[in-house]
This record gives sequence, C-alpha cells and structure tokens, in this order.
Amino acid sequence: MSTHVTIIGAGLGGLTLARVLHVHEIPSTVYEAEPSPTARTQGGLLDIRDYNGQLALRTAGLMDEFRGIVLEGRQAMRVLDRGGKILFDLPDDGTGGSPEVLRGELRQMLLDSLPAGTVRWGHKVSGVRALDDGRHEVAFADGTTVTTSLLVGADGAWSRVRPLLSDAVPEYIGISFVETYLFGGDTRHPANAKTLGAGATMVLEPGKGIMAHRERDGNFHTWVMLTRPQDWFTGIDFTSPPAATARIVREFEDWAPELTALITDGETAPVLRTLHTLPVEHRWDRAPGVTLIGDAAHLTGPNGEGANLAMYDGAELGKAIAAHPDDIETALTAYEQAMFPRSAASAAEAPDLHEILGDGTPHNLITRFAGS
Repeated sequence: MSTHVTIIGAGLGGLTLARVLHVHEIPSTVYEAEPSPTARTQGGLLDIRDYNGQLALRTAGLMDEFRGIVLEGRQAMRVLDRGGKILFDLPDDGTGGSPEVLRGELRQMLLDSLPAGTVRWGHKVSGVRALDDGRHEVAFADGTTVTTSLLVGADGAWSRVRPLLSDAVPEYIGISFVETYLFGGDTRHPANAKTLGAGATMVLEPGKGIMAHRERDGNFHTWVMLTRPQDWFTGIDFTSPPAATARIVREFEDWAPELTALITDGETAPVLRTLHTLPVEHRWDRAPGVTLIGDAAHLTGPNGEGANLAMYDGAELGKAIAAHPDDIETALTAYEQAMFPRSAASAAEAPDLHEILGDGTPHNLITRFAGS
C-alpha cells in the first residue's frame, strides 16, 4: 500500500487506529498538539467494555498488555444519599464485562505498542484545507505543513478536521463537572475512604451530584456535577482555587462532611469541565480522502461509551483500510456506513446525564443498576 495515513490527535482513538495499521504493516503518522505524553494528566478510570473497547484492543493485539493494567475490584458501584447513607451497593465479583483501567496507563500502553517516531508531539493544527484528488494540506502552528492523501480527524470535541466534512459545532448541554483529587485516601483521608466504595460512588440529587472513583494507591478522583448555565460558572474565579472551592461547596450545604470534604480537601486546584455534544444523528456526505473517529465524529456527554467508541472506531477504520488498501474510498465508505448508526444507537441507549441528575434521581439510576 502506497498510502500513508495521517492521523490528527494522539488520544485513544487515534492511537488505536495507528496500532491496527501497524499490525497490518500500513504506515501512519500521528500529529499531536501536546508537547509530550506527560504534558497533562489524562483523566481517570475508564470501564473498557467487552462489546466495543475490548474488541478494539483484541484487534490491536494488546489484550495481554491490557489485562496487566486492569485495576481489580473497581467495577463496584455504590450510591449514597446526602447524609452518606448507602442506598445501593453492588460489589465487584469479578464477573463484570467492563474492567477499569486508568486512562493515562491505557494511553501509554498504546504509545508503547507503536514504532518510535509514529507520534509527532508539539504539532498543533492551525488549519486544514482540501487540495485536488482527495488530498489535504495540514498546517501547524510552528509554520510547517504536511500533505496527505488520507487524513483522519481523531482530534476530539473541537476538531480542526471536522469542518472539512460537517458544519456541526458542539453545543453546551447545560451541565458541567468540577474535578478534584484526594491522594492516599486510605491512610490520609480515612473518613472519606470508609464512606466511598471499592470502585465508583455516586451521590445524586436533582440538578447536582458528586461522583468519586477509587483509583490506584487509594487516590480518590472526584467530579462535582452541576446543572447550571455556562455564565454561572463564568462568574466563578477558577484562577483562585480557594475562592472556586468555596463557591462550589456552597451548593452542597447540609451534605455529610465526609462528602463535602471531597471538594474542600481537594489536593489539586478545581478544574472546570464544561460538557458539550454533537447531534445524536451527526453524519456527513462522503468526501474523498478524509474521515473522523471518536469525539470528532460523535461527541456525547460522559456516559461510559466515549473512550470505548473511539477505540472501536479506530480499530474498525484500520481494519477497513487493511481490507481495501488499494481502494481507500471503499474503505472509508464501509467504515462510515457502519459507524453512523453504531454511534447514534450508543448515544440513545446509554444513561443520559439529564436523566442521572433529573427529578427521579437517584432511584431511576438504582433501578437501572439493579437490572443490569
């Protein structure tokens, strides 16, 4: 195959695609804006599903490596009320189909599986334009350019590649998260450790909630969930961690101190994560030489499927290219025709944040957990 695949974005989807191409001896280069693999933290626990994410890793030939980074016992789920009373407690008996791994460790596993030099760090895309014959030119902030006959946008919510195919722009869903950490919780924060379960713990009321994951070494990763307009958060000074923390915790008056301590005792500055989505039925007409995977193609609110779908997209696209190495348009058509309904069905079936933080919470969610 003479085509060299150009991938924009070294997230899980882009790296899975590069790995599957490598397995099939198809060359690729991944361009990533971040200056290095350790330039920022990579998020928390991911439950890798046996029906998509694990299938992608199997296609990539990485299941043994994946098993080596699984955190045992983290599929446990606990739901509390604001006083810390346990409403639902589901232990991890080892039979679940969604083992948990840390996003950063999963990403590093994928990076380690690629030939040296596959990822070009510090290449922030400043623009992309179509040329003739299905080729595209990618311009980078450092003034360099690359021309490619096969371009894949794996560059997330604010993709610079997406405008080649679609006018869709992510829209704010009315919910934001504020992220904090407690480190060494089992020894340094025993009250929190006693309250939180072995895996994920959720405390939910209409319009707000706290979700915490027990990660490696007893670290607690917390997301405060609030249904508020964007300008509500704009009025909070996140450059002042004490001021931001004080304002956020005011929304949780009368909650148990071991729960609010997840906010007030945070050992990292609170980080605002505003949530956006693309339309559920987002799709585009086939355009020569370019396609999208992951959040660039089908951004949704956090529902446990995003990372899994990104990896599955990458694996399926890699397989399609390998099956049609001399007919790229056939490969891209086959990939997109399967991806569009798959991503729409996933968005429709997964728990929705508006349901999780809606009037029936937490009992509607407990019913869902109990039936799964």
